[in-house]
Amino acid sequence: MFERLGHFIVRRSKAILAGYVIFLVVAGALGFGVFNSMKTQGYDNPKSDSARVDSILQKDFNAREASVVFIIDSPTSVDDPAAATAAADLLTKVAAEDHVEKVESYWSLGKPASLRSIDGKAALATIYFDKGIDSELASSVAKHIQETYDGKVGATTTYVGGMQTIYHAINSRIQTDLARAESIAIPLNIIMLMIIFGTAVSAGLPMVVALSSIFGSFLTLFVISQFTDVSVFALNLITGLGMGLGIDYALLIVNRFREELHAGHSIEDSVTRTVTTAGRTVFFSGIAVMLVLGAMTMFPQYFLKSFAYAGVSVVFFAVIASLTALPATLALLGHKVDKFKIRKSVLTTKEDGAWAWLSRAVMKRPVIVIVGAIALLAVMAAPALSTKFGQVDERVLPASDRAAIASQVSRERFDGAQTTPIEILVPRSSGTLAQVDALATKISRDPAAVTVTTPDLYIAGTTTTNVAGQLPNQETDTYSRITIVSKYGPRDPGSVDLVNEIRSTQLPAGTIVGGASAIYSDSQSGISDHLPAVLIWLSIATLVVLFLYTGSVLLPIKAVFLNLLSLSATLGVITWVFQGGHLQWLTGKFTVTGVTDTSSLVLVAVVAFGLSMDYEVFMLSRIKEEHDRGANTVDAVSFGLQRSGRIITAAAILIAMVFLTFLTSGVTNIKVLGLGTAFAILLDATIVRGLLVPALMRVAGKWNWWAPKPLTAIYNRFGISD
Repeated sequence: MFERLGHFIVRRSKAILAGYVIFLVVAGALGFGVFNSMKTQGYDNPKSDSARVDSILQKDFNAREASVVFIIDSPTSVDDPAAATAAADLLTKVAAEDHVEKVESYWSLGKPASLRSIDGKAALATIYFDKGIDSELASSVAKHIQETYDGKVGATTTYVGGMQTIYHAINSRIQTDLARAESIAIPLNIIMLMIIFGTAVSAGLPMVVALSSIFGSFLTLFVISQFTDVSVFALNLITGLGMGLGIDYALLIVNRFREELHAGHSIEDSVTRTVTTAGRTVFFSGIAVMLVLGAMTMFPQYFLKSFAYAGVSVVFFAVIASLTALPATLALLGHKVDKFKIRKSVLTTKEDGAWAWLSRAVMKRPVIVIVGAIALLAVMAAPALSTKFGQVDERVLPASDRAAIASQVSRERFDGAQTTPIEILVPRSSGTLAQVDALATKISRDPAAVTVTTPDLYIAGTTTTNVAGQLPNQETDTYSRITIVSKYGPRDPGSVDLVNEIRSTQLPAGTIVGGASAIYSDSQSGISDHLPAVLIWLSIATLVVLFLYTGSVLLPIKAVFLNLLSLSATLGVITWVFQGGHLQWLTGKFTVTGVTDTSSLVLVAVVAFGLSMDYEVFMLSRIKEEHDRGANTVDAVSFGLQRSGRIITAAAILIAMVFLTFLTSGVTNIKVLGLGTAFAILLDATIVRGLLVPALMRVAGKWNWWAPKPLTAIYNRFGISD
C-alpha cells in the first residue's frame, strides 16, 4: 500500500501540492471563525444531579447565576444614607445599560445580612443579562461594564467580578497569550530547525505538516462548535501539538529521504522508499496517538472532550500532510533539499555515533542503569503523594487582574459564598412541607451553613393531585427549594463536605442537591469515575497497536510500564511546582491555591502518553528493521537508537520549546499544560528512551520478540509489516 502511494505521489506531486494549497486557503478562511465560537467553561458534569438542579432552577424557578457581581465599598457603613444613595445612583446607571435585564442589591432586597461584608462597609449587587444572550455578546457587555464601573466612583469603590467578567478575562488573555507564545516559539523554532535540519530549505518543511494540522483542526473545531460546546483552551493544544507533530514527522521523513538519496537511489525511489518506511511509521504512530487522545471523549466534561476533538484532528491532518504534501514537496525538491547548508555534519548519516555509543554503554551495565533511572524517577514522583486534586477558578488569572481582585475581595471580606449557594430540590410528591422545614432546620445546625432559607414554592406547569392529595412524581412537578449559603467558598473542601453530608442524610425520595459546590463535587467525581475506563483504554490501545507493530508481547508491556513511570514523575513535578508554588522564576507568577487542577493533570497525562507512543513507534521501527535483518539485540538496539535517537531528541527539544512558551501565559492552567507537557516529553526522550529502553531490552534479550503461538498467528495475519 505505501509503496504504491509513494509512486503515485511522485507522478502527481504538483496536483497534490495544488490541492494542499487550496485546502489551506479554505480551512484558514473558515476555520478562524472558531475563535468566536468557543467557551471558557466545560468543567461541569452534564449528567450529574447538580446539572439537573441547575436546569430546573433556570427553567422552572427562573433562577440563574448572576452575569456580573458588584462589590460596592463605602468608607463608612453601607447602611448610611449617603452610601445607599451613591449605590442607588450607580446601579441605576448600570440598569440602563444595553442587555441588562435586572439589577438586585443589598439595598433593593431589604438589606439581608448575607449580602453585607463582615466589616459592614461593603455590599453586593448582582447584574443579570438578557435571557438567551449569546456568549460573545455577553462577554462584550461584561467587558464594557467592567471598564466603565470598576474603580473609584466618588466616595465609593466598586469591584466588578462575576461569571461573565471572569470568562471574558480568561478568553481575552488566552487569545493574547496565544499570539505572544507563537511570536516567541516561531522564531526560536526557525533557528533550531535550521540547526537540526542543517539546511535552510529543509528547515521550512515542518511547516508543510504544521500548517495543515493547525488550519485543518481550526476548521474541524469550528464545525464541531456549531453542534456542541468546545473549550477555548483547546486552541493552545492545536498550536502546540500541531507545531510539535509537524517537527516530529518532518524530521522522520526528511531524514529518511536524505538517507535514501545519499545511498545513491533516484528521487522517485527515494520518495517511494521513504513513504514505505518512514511514512508507514508515521501512519501507525498517528493511529496510536489518535487512539490515546480520543480517550478523553470518555469524560463527561466538554473541557476534556474538546481536547480530544482538537488532538485527534491535529494528528489526523498531520498524518495526511506527512503522507501526501510533504513527500510531494520532496519529490519536487529532490537534491535541493540539501541546499543552503548551515551544518554539513547533519547531512551525513553515521552508522556509529554518540547514540550508538550511549546505548552500548548502557547495555554493558543494564541492571545498574535500570535501578538508578527508576530511583531518579521515584524521587521526582514523590511529591505526587501529597497531591490535592481540585479545579481552577478565577485564581487562574493573574492576581493583578481586575476580575481576580474582585473575587479575592469577596473571599476575604464576605462571610460565605453568598452568590453561589448550595441548592436542594425536594419533590412535593415525596416530601411534605413539614419534612422540608425539618430538613432545613437540621442543615442550619451545621457549623458550615451560614444561612438556610426556604424560598416560596414554585409550581412548574399545570399539575393535578391524586387521591392522596399529592402531586405526581415527575421532573416537571412542584419542588420545594432549600438554599444554603456555606461559610466556605464553593470549591473549598468545607463546602464539598457539607454537600456530601447533605447527600448522605436520609432525604425524601427524588431529592436532588445542586449549586456551585455540588457542581464542583460532581465534576471531580465525573473524572474519577471515568478514569479507570480511560486508563484501561490507553493500556489496551498501547498493547494492541505495539503488538501488531512488533509481534512482541513484552515490548508493549514495557511501553505501558515506562509510560506510567514517566507520568508519575511528571505528576510529582507539577504538584511540587504549582501546588507548592515553586520555580516561579521560571514559570512566571501565579496564585498558589494549594490544589492541583484535575482536568489539567488528565490533559497533560494523555497528551504526554500520546507523544510517548509517537517516540516509541519511531524507535522500535528502526530497531525492528535491523532485527528483521538478523541483528542480535545489542546491534539492533544500538543501530535503532543511533538512527532514531537524534530525531527523537531533536523533535523533543523543539516540541518542548513550543510548549514552554505557554509559560508566558497569565492563565495558570495554560502554564500547567506548558510545563507539564514539556517536562514529560524531555523526560521521555532522555531518561526513558536513552537509558531505560536499551537497558530493559538488553536484559530481556531474545524475549523482546517472543509471543505465544496463538498471538504469533494473529500477528502473521493482521500484523503491520513492510
